[in-house]
Amino acid sequence: MTVQPTTTREIVLASRPEGAPTGANFALVERELPELAEGQVLVRNTWMSVDPYMRGRMDDRPSYIPPFQVGEALEGSAVGEVIASRASGIAVGTSVSHFAGWREHVVLDAEAVTPIDPELAAPHHYLGALGTTGLTAYAALTDVAPVRPGDTVFISAAAGAVGSVAGQIAKALGASRVIGSAGGPAKTQLLLEEFGFDAAIDYRAGDLAGQLAAAAPDGIDVYLDSVGGEHLRVAVDAIRPSGRIALVGAISGYNGATGEAGPDLYRAATNEVTLRGMLVNSYFPIFGEYIAKAAAWLADGTLRTRETVYEGLDQAPAAFLGVLSGANTGKMLVRL
Repeated sequence: MTVQPTTTREIVLASRPEGAPTGANFALVERELPELAEGQVLVRNTWMSVDPYMRGRMDDRPSYIPPFQVGEALEGSAVGEVIASRASGIAVGTSVSHFAGWREHVVLDAEAVTPIDPELAAPHHYLGALGTTGLTAYAALTDVAPVRPGDTVFISAAAGAVGSVAGQIAKALGASRVIGSAGGPAKTQLLLEEFGFDAAIDYRAGDLAGQLAAAAPDGIDVYLDSVGGEHLRVAVDAIRPSGRIALVGAISGYNGATGEAGPDLYRAATNEVTLRGMLVNSYFPIFGEYIAKAAAWLADGTLRTRETVYEGLDQAPAAFLGVLSGANTGKMLVRL
């Protein structure tokens, strides 16, 4: 008989950052686990995700999702295995996904976990290509800024979790040319050789506008923006009439004002360009549809993935700081 743990370790928000966060803003603590109530399960987390949007939750300000609380465990997407259950229909041994990452074990109501099929894809894929990052890319390019056959598509943060999937989805949707922006020659080479992009821009080399003009001399039709700042300004200048822009993130400004000039919105208006924001939770109703489609793409090689993996809960803050600085290739994950 397996002995159930009575305590667990978790990462709490030790203090709110001023500007860029540091390791001092996090603390690793041990907490007692509550007894299982009827309708609850005990999950041993095996993988957790760190994502750029979490930076906003470290600040105490209104947003679409509540801020993290000082002294309390952070949270985010995770997958794990049910090791004790008082919930009908969820047996011990079931693989599940949930939103209580940043800890090794967690007691959750049955409604807070979603069983996943580890035979369909490896569990960690449910945090990346089959998770909210993959869904973000899919929704952005099918609904928010839909790709049409023959389009030229520009993807920022293209070697990251959303961008690397988005470029491949754009090709699957019929784009004739997909251009990605990433930081450094190793990442741009990966875009071309592994992810199937037609052109790659190293934004760290400077002259982003000139590089995009060389890669897309006739302009672009669709832009997926995860960066904001100069990337968004250059994309608006390059976009063709009736172009579509999906505003997914703005990581360049997550740690405060950047001082960068914004996009030319008059140009966007006169070119009848659509700039549309998105929150992935608005697309949760199509999650099942997307997982079925993306799992088939993974199986037949249409969709390739990369992961950057940190080992152990104590490394979760370093992984998070790394994703903010662009240290990851593909999805940043922590294996617990």
